[in-house]
Amino acid sequence: MSTQSTRTAARIMIAPSVILLLFWMIVPLAMTLYFSFRIYRLISPDRTGWSGVRNYAWFLNAPDFWMAIGNTLMLVLGVLIITVVLGTLIALLIDQPVKGQGVLRILVIAPFFVMPPVAASIWENLFMHPQNGLFAALAQGFGARPILFLESYPMASVIGIVAWEWLPFATLILLTALQSLSSEQLEAAEMDGASAMSRFRFIILPHLTRAITVVILIETIFLLGIFGEIFTTTQGGPGSASTTLPYMIFKQAIVAKDIGRAAAGGIIAVILANIVAYFLMRGIGKNLDA
Repeated sequence: MSTQSTRTAARIMIAPSVILLLFWMIVPLAMTLYFSFRIYRLISPDRTGWSGVRNYAWFLNAPDFWMAIGNTLMLVLGVLIITVVLGTLIALLIDQPVKGQGVLRILVIAPFFVMPPVAASIWENLFMHPQNGLFAALAQGFGARPILFLESYPMASVIGIVAWEWLPFATLILLTALQSLSSEQLEAAEMDGASAMSRFRFIILPHLTRAITVVILIETIFLLGIFGEIFTTTQGGPGSASTTLPYMIFKQAIVAKDIGRAAAGGIIAVILANIVAYFLMRGIGKNLDA
């Protein structure tokens, strides 16, 4: 049984790590909040002072802002749908006893370890290139004209690239959940005459609910900040067709060199991310407690 002295000693021992963690989290957020109310442009360092809420007003009234919000939500929803649906199907396939099952699973999971800029370059140059890409060669083989993926369908192309990166993660989580399902339950349902679709609908899918919830929660957190794939392939274009909120903040900070407006955009992004996380936890996080 712990005494008062041991509890005090424990608090003293963990205090440095807690203080360091708070310092590490709060200082960058406080500096971003401070600069969001300042006039801070790298191209005109002589102009300084408080800007009030003008940086926030500019960001919210910018022509690209609502398009960036729509693109961000489209990216998150598109990738979630693709990874959850295909992840479930692939997990069901590679869960079957086949020769070379271990190697097959490693190959399926491998894309998750490719760095985002590298994955984007691979897709841009080896698959989607209108002259030398694999898709162009296939189209020409069937007598069709190559599709300009990144110019004609920029947002769909980015969603496809990001989904390819995150599909192994969803597959791994769903496969792990699938392996905990009792085979006796499935065999009993099969002996009772239940079809494969019925076994999937009434046994497998309910069993995967918590795993799907985990996939949605974790992927949403990371997908809200997707940047490298857009920077490597479309640069947010054509125009602003593939500009997301993180990329819009990047353009203000690096291209326009307006740190004040970029900081205001960063605070807006933090607020929106917390709103999304709140509703996610309330809406689907209940499955984790079931």
